[in-house]
This record gives sequence, C-alpha cells and structure tokens, in this order.
Amino acid sequence: MTAMFTAAAGGTLSFPGGFVWGAATAAYQIEGAAGEDGRGTSIWDVFTHTPGRVAGGHTGDVACDHYHRYRDDVRLMRELGLGAYRFSVAWPRIQPTGSGPVNAAGLDFYDRLVDELLAADVSPYVTLYHWDLPQPLEDRGGWTERDTAHRFADYARIVHDRLGDRVGTWITVNEPWVVSVLGYGIGAHAPGRASWRDAFQASHHLLLAHGLGARALRDAGAREIALTLNLAPVTTPGRLDDPEAALSAEDAAAVDLVDCLINRQFLDPVLRGEYPAAVLDVVERAAGLGHIRDGDLETVNQPLDLLGVNYYNPCVVSAEPGEPANPAYPGTEGIRFGDAYAPKTAMGWPIVPTGLTRLLVRLSRDYPQVGLLVTENGAAFEDTVSGEHVHDADRIAFLEGHLRAAHTAVDAGADLRGYLVWSLLDNFEWAEGYGKRFGIVHVDFDTQRRLPKDSALWYRDVIRNNGLRAGRARRPTLEEVAARAGVSRSTVSRVINGEAAVSPEFRAVVMDAVTELGYVPNSAARSLVTRRTESIALIVPDGARAGDPLFATAVDAAGRELERAGKRVTLMFAGSPADRNRVERHLAAGHVDGALLLPARGSDPLPGALAGTGVPVVSLGRPPAAVALPYAGTDDAGGAAAAVGHLLGRGRRRIATIRGPVDLAAARDRFDGYRNALRDAACRSADAVGDLGRASGAAAMRELLAADPSLDAVFVAGDLMAVGALHALREAGLRVPEDVAVVGFGDEEDAAYAVPPLTTVRVPWSDQVLAAVRLLLRQIGGGPSSSVILPTELVVRSSS
Repeated sequence: MTAMFTAAAGGTLSFPGGFVWGAATAAYQIEGAAGEDGRGTSIWDVFTHTPGRVAGGHTGDVACDHYHRYRDDVRLMRELGLGAYRFSVAWPRIQPTGSGPVNAAGLDFYDRLVDELLAADVSPYVTLYHWDLPQPLEDRGGWTERDTAHRFADYARIVHDRLGDRVGTWITVNEPWVVSVLGYGIGAHAPGRASWRDAFQASHHLLLAHGLGARALRDAGAREIALTLNLAPVTTPGRLDDPEAALSAEDAAAVDLVDCLINRQFLDPVLRGEYPAAVLDVVERAAGLGHIRDGDLETVNQPLDLLGVNYYNPCVVSAEPGEPANPAYPGTEGIRFGDAYAPKTAMGWPIVPTGLTRLLVRLSRDYPQVGLLVTENGAAFEDTVSGEHVHDADRIAFLEGHLRAAHTAVDAGADLRGYLVWSLLDNFEWAEGYGKRFGIVHVDFDTQRRLPKDSALWYRDVIRNNGLRAGRARRPTLEEVAARAGVSRSTVSRVINGEAAVSPEFRAVVMDAVTELGYVPNSAARSLVTRRTESIALIVPDGARAGDPLFATAVDAAGRELERAGKRVTLMFAGSPADRNRVERHLAAGHVDGALLLPARGSDPLPGALAGTGVPVVSLGRPPAAVALPYAGTDDAGGAAAAVGHLLGRGRRRIATIRGPVDLAAARDRFDGYRNALRDAACRSADAVGDLGRASGAAAMRELLAADPSLDAVFVAGDLMAVGALHALREAGLRVPEDVAVVGFGDEEDAAYAVPPLTTVRVPWSDQVLAAVRLLLRQIGGGPSSSVILPTELVVRSSS
C-alpha cells in the first residue's frame, strides 16, 4: 500500500481542472416568508407548529429571511468566489396544493434568484425536493401513495419550463432515506409518522418520483440530472483502525445488511435497476411487496449524470447476539451499532474524514457509470461571535480534513467532480431548531445580520487555489494525517507512539503522511493510546466504558477543554488492580498537576485511593458516598422525580422502573427520585435492573410485564435501556403510549429517533464536563473545591 499525492508547482494540493466549488442550502431552512405570495402549507410547517416536535418550539416561518434577502446572500456568494450554489425549490410555493394551478409568484422568486446568481457568475444547482411536501398531498397519503410520485413529475416539468433555459444541473430528490425513515418510520421528522409499512412504501415512491421526474426533465431537455443520497461507509470497530482487517462471518453479514439498508437500498435501484435481496427480505416482513409494481424499477433506473453524495460520518456495526434491532434499521436484530470513538461535532457525530475517502472510492468502483459530486459536507460547532469575527477553527479543521480525504479519493481514481459545503448560512436545522449552526456564514436570527466566519474566508482561498496549500503556518492535525494516509486517527496515534500492533505497510504510509504534512505530534495524539502525561490525567475507572454510554463524548470534551487551557492530557485506564496501582503511584509521585476521574462504580476502590494521593482530583459525576472528592454532577434524583411527575400528570398510576446498575451513583440517585415521587403520590413502585444497554432494557421490560401485565408506564434510568424496553413492549403487542407510556433518561441521540420518539430527561453533559474541568483547574490553582450540581430538563416526546 502506498500513499499517492498530487501537488501543483505552486505548493498547492490541487484538484482537477473544472472542479466545482460551491455551497448548499434548502428552502425551508433559509427562506422564511412562510405565508407570503401565495405559498401553500408544507408538512414542515405543520410539524414545527406541533408542540414538542422541534427543539425550543422553533419554526421555519422566518428562518434566514432569504426570500427577502437573496440579493445580499448572492453578493456574499460572489465575494467568497463560489462557482455553484445548490438550493432547493419549495414545492408549496409553486403548487400550493401539490397539484393543479401554478402559483406564478413562487416561480417569479426563483426566476429572480437564478438571474441574480448568473449575474454573479454562480451556477445554479436546483434541488426539486428537499423535504417540504405540500400538506394537501400528505393529507391524501403523502409519499405512501404512488400518485405523489406522479405529482412530483408534473411539478418537475413546471419548474423546468420556467428555469430550464438557465439551469444546467437538476437534482430530483434529496436524501430519500431521511424522508422515509425519520419522517415515516420513526416520526422524528415531518410528517411525524411512525410506521415501517409507511416508511418502506414512502422510500419506494420517492425513488419512483426520482425516476419519473428524471424522465420528465430529460424529455424537456435538461442537460445534467442528479440524485442526492446520504451515504455512509459501513464498517466494524476493527476496520476503522485497519481497513484490511479480517472480518468474522457474523461481522461481515452485519456490515452487508446495514450497508444494504443505508446505501444499496437506494444506489442499486437507481444505478442497477434492482433492489438487493436482503432489502427485499426486510421490506417484505415489514410492509409486504405489493407497492413495488412491474416496470417500477425500469422507471427508477433512468440514466443519471451525477450522484450527489452527502457525507457526515461512517456507520460502525458489529455482530452482537441478543441485541434488539436498531429503531432506525428494522431487521437488524443481533447487530450492535457502535461509536467511531473520534472527536465529535456539536451534533454528537464522530469526525472521520477517512470515511469520505472510502465512500468515494467505493462508489466509483461499484458504480463507474456515474460521476460524483459531494453535495453536502460540513459540521455544526459551538460558534462564538467576537467583535467582527467568528473564529471557527474546529470547522476549518473539519473541512480541510475532509477535502484532503476527497483529494486522496481522486488520486485513488474516484470520479469526483465537485464539492459543495454544507451550509452557506446558519439556518433552521430541522428538528434541532436554531440550536445547531452548520454555516460558514454566521446569521444573527434576531437581526438577520450575516457575518462570514473564518471558515468562509478560508474556503474562499481554497476556491481561488483550486485546492489546499501543501505548506501552511498552522500545525497540521491528527485528522489530516489520518486523511492523507487513508487510515484512522488511532492508527496514526499507534504509529506515533511506536506500538508494534501496526503492520509495517501501514506504518510506512502513516510516516509518509507525517513527513509530507510536517506533522508534530501533540498531547492529543499521544493520549489516544499511551498512559504518559505531563500535566493532567484523564482516568477511566473499572467499568466506565461499559457503564456510561457517553464515555467517548466525555473523553473528547474533557480532553479538548483541558488542552484549550494549555494543559497536556493523557488517557489512563484503571480496569485492573495492576492498572489501578500504577495510576495511584503515578499521581502520588507528582507526575501530574491533577486528574479528572470518569464515573466510577460504588465497588471500585479507585476513587478512595485517588483521594489519598494528595493530588487534586475531580470526579465527573457523584463518587461513592464514602469518598470525599469534589465532583461535577447533575440532579439525577430531581430529573427522575420530574419524569415520574409527568407520568402521574398524564393519569398513569402503575409506574414501574428499570434501574441502572446498582453500583453507579447516578443510577441510585435516579432510583431514589423515582421511588420518592411515587411515595409522595401514594403509588406503589416496582423495579427491574438493567446494565444501561438495549438488550438489558428489553429483558427488564419483559420481567416487569411478567410480574404486572397491567402496568401503564415505565421510567427507565437510561435511554438505551428505554429503547430496549420499547422493543419488548412492541414484541408483547402493546402500544406506546396508549397502553404503556415510557420515559428515559439522558437524551442520547437514540432518544429522538426511537419509535415512537422517546420522552426523556436531558442531561447537560457538555456543561457537566466543562464544570468538572473548571473545578479541577480552580482546585489546582488553590481555589475552592466545592462540588457543582447542574439541573436536568424533561423533554416530552411521543412515547408518553
């Protein structure tokens, strides 16, 4: 294996001539003007105005007010040097009822927008469907009805008739997986349904709409037709580190099935005219196959000029007997969905640029007949406006790492023709409301002021150079080395730290990338796999990885915050008696300024031993009662009491609980809050114990039902266990919440995508980590060391 590089004479890592550089948005996320100029109502208008559906009760009624400010936004595009702008047309602006009469004012807006773009030398890339289905069509069945696909083809003709003389590239449908699964399968997106029969019917009809729309566009003379899919390389934890690692037969089967559900369910019908057999097996069990008619796949399999690739992160799976199906992937019983254990964006998504390389190379290998265009790639981070600047170094690192990964794919033969950053503007981020910012341009939603972030100015230079500068003043990141070498972060770290587990072949590739980029290892690189430290120890006690679903988030957030404070960090594992002794000696010898301890079980002697070392130690979460360590925790008991109070307020009286491990302080606090709330309401309690995983939640739920078939609610001390409980309730033929209401704890990513979406107690995890770090730094500096307890928040969703 060798790493191939292409550097221009000017010291630039150049992309091919004619490479398209641009940015992307979507109509509902930026336009606003929801009730103006004859625009009809979309499913997202209805969804966002339904209480509890969107974070903060936010809507897209105003969004970025792009409808009125498009000229200023196009001026920004020109100043940034964008060559292309991907935007979507709002179907309700064109046909308010989804069929029939055309709203001329809606077409006029896009007519003006296209003219403005062309005058600024920005090529318009039009997406016809980015999720805002006219509500009248949804009232007639939405995407579960075949007729909606035909109405889409009519709509496509109408828009092309007005804009086709100036628009060259047409994208039919954006991310049918998201529309069908999140919108119809689990109800996290509009229209908010939760039926796998509906989801698979919607998925097929969206593909049918693509085929009918593509045919209509081609007949009308469209030059270039595309479809945009959200795609992800599916891999195992081992293959993240070593792409050539051998797979067991069970892991290989797990990877293949999930790849079929995420990727090939859409790629194969469009580009090969067939569904994978594994997909049909799942669809037949969930929805039957009656909605797939003779001739449909021929219609779907229209000639395609470009495949739009939306990439954010990989999907990590492994075989795990007894694991319930992932709520977003029916048919995946026995498959565990894991974490990439990489730095995270503000969405909690792992940052793995090498996944983009793998994805692009695979697509060009398996589907060589179609060119590729990255139609979305970007990240949400916590941005701060400082005067006239937004210094978003994390976003720049994210984008540069992914562009280097894209360049590596081009060198490896991928037919990549362009890159569109997501997103031009901070905007309405669907169910997340306005709390997550993806834009390279900051938007003040109160004043609508636009402010290009540092990432926008950096991207402007990338466009001018048609690539990345090979030499740069700032220090290259670990991610960039990984992207250049085509391996994972942890593989790079292992090479840097001299571990023998890495093959000579991969070691050579990594060192080539290190030399080319001028990389100097920092403490983050060393702390991934070593236990050496110069200032701060981040200590993982026995069982912390298994006992805390947010383990990776805690490690990443604490490490970042400590490094921002100028501290050098190492990750120290204390899972065995020998490891614990070594950690104790390390602290007692004065090799560190302090230590941050991840949550420990009550039976673990480590917290008590660390308390006696004389070194400042802060616990993330309440330590065992007998240990005098300052800590940053959350009000677990109060959160549990609020959850039970909510269930009581809904008329539930036979409320059981699934407890977490009894030797975790947080789990005990949650149980106490549950028990006390029921005692105050003069209701009896019943409990079963889980281990925080899905399988244990399902088993505990079955135990509770066997003991009391008439229970009408369950409070679960962790979201993953709650997802397992939902599975067991469906298995028993019970409806949620009609028969049994369910409330979880943690507000992990699975909660919003459970079926139905899970009411839960939100834990301010990032704030807790930040508080722990600040408490530790204050203690090191000789300040007070009183503990910090942060409030929790009840998030009400459909499960209760």
